[in-house]
Parts: sequence; C-alpha cells; structure tokens
Amino acid sequence: MNPIPELTPMLKQLRLSGILDSLESRNKQAIDKKLPYPEFLALLIADEVARREQKRFASRLRRAAFRTQKTLDQFDFNFNPNINSALIHELVTGRFIEEKVAVLIAGPCGTGKSHIAQAIGHAAVRQGHDVLFTSQSQLLSSLHATRATDTYDRKFQNLAKIPLLIIDDFGLKPLRPPHDEDFHDLVAERYERTATVITSNLDFGEWGDAFPNQLLGAATLDRLRHGAYRVVLDGKSYRSPKPIDEQLDKEPKKGK
Repeated sequence: MNPIPELTPMLKQLRLSGILDSLESRNKQAIDKKLPYPEFLALLIADEVARREQKRFASRLRRAAFRTQKTLDQFDFNFNPNINSALIHELVTGRFIEEKVAVLIAGPCGTGKSHIAQAIGHAAVRQGHDVLFTSQSQLLSSLHATRATDTYDRKFQNLAKIPLLIIDDFGLKPLRPPHDEDFHDLVAERYERTATVITSNLDFGEWGDAFPNQLLGAATLDRLRHGAYRVVLDGKSYRSPKPIDEQLDKEPKKGK
C-alpha cells in the first residue's frame, strides 16, 4: 500500500509538504539500509529543516537588494597588497554586528569598496541577519518620498531596525535639506542599537564636507565613528581600461 496519497493532504495541512520532495528517496534508503523508524524520521525532519533554512536564506538575500552576488572569495587582495586583509576577514565573521557598531570604508573609485561592503553583507545573510544594501541617494530619496504618502514613520522605523544597513557612495552627492536631517536622524536612531556599513570616495577627514550644516554633520559623524572599524582601500583601480592593443585585437577586421 502506498501511503503517500493519504499523507499529502495531512502534510500540507501541517505545512510540511516539503517532506514529499525527499520522502520517496528516504523511504528507499530506509528499506535498503534497514534503518529503524526513529532514524528514518530524523532524516525526513533534517531535510525539512534544511529546506526551510534555504528558503529563509533566499528570502533574506532577495530583501538585501545586493547589486551583484560578490563574495570575499572573489576579491583579489594581491592586486592591492596594502589592503588590510586581516581586518576585512575579521569583519566578515559578523562580530561587529553583535557589537552594534559601524564599519567605515574609504578609498578612491575602483578600489573595491562596494565589493567588500557587499561581501560583508553576503556573509551576514548567511549568518542569519537581515541586511539592506542601498546607496546614499537611493536611501534618502526613498525615505523622502514616503512623506507624500504619509508612510514616513513606518519606513523610517523599518530602516532603523534592520540589523545591518549598508550605505554605498556616501558623500558622492552633497546632502541637502531635508536629506541631511533624515540621514542624521537615522544614524542617531541606529546608534548603539544596530550595525551600519558605509562606503565613500572621500577621505575620512572630508566626510563632514558632505553636510551643509557643519554642526549637524559633526553630530552625525560623532555617532558613526564611535567604536567604528575603519577600512582604508588605497591603490590601483580594479576598473582600469584594457590596453589599446587588446581592444584592437577584438575589433572585427575590415574587408579589403
């Protein structure tokens, strides 16, 4: 007698229908290896736990909104050997998230700031944390837009509670009112409650220049810097253009 047709509606009712994916193969395994019933049941439950964790992981990864699927394994530390690889590998462990402090990443264009920030984010997702990756412009524009729909407070609180918020390209565009106030309020609300990663092309000493209100900027940066890890990326750009000879080799030859 095949019990699967009778099991199917009951498993669906219990929200365990995923077990059906491995039931047949696990049943065959149990018969072939003469597994006791508790061990057979343990295998089915382990499969279900793994499926649910994979589903949660995929959901966290989707919500994180990473631009690319870049991880630290894909980062070439040999290209710019002066980069503090030990610190970056430490950050990927996610301990700074438990510390609820900021990670500030500065360096010229093309030195891998976004790559490392997303790699830290990917690791955090794998560790079970909710993450959001966004640029300064996207973050503040989306927050400001909620004022028109009277949903600002809800959006603000959602951003404030995310365990890891990654803000890319800070200072690429100067902060203008009310964006500078929104940024300050968000940093202040997250201060010592959640972790934040910020990347910027500006040297650390120039971050205050992004604020038209210097007093507001000082108050914002004071909170960000408190206990923060600082990563300086200096060296050649990974985005260097290909040599002209290499480009010419790929151009189609013109007929005579």
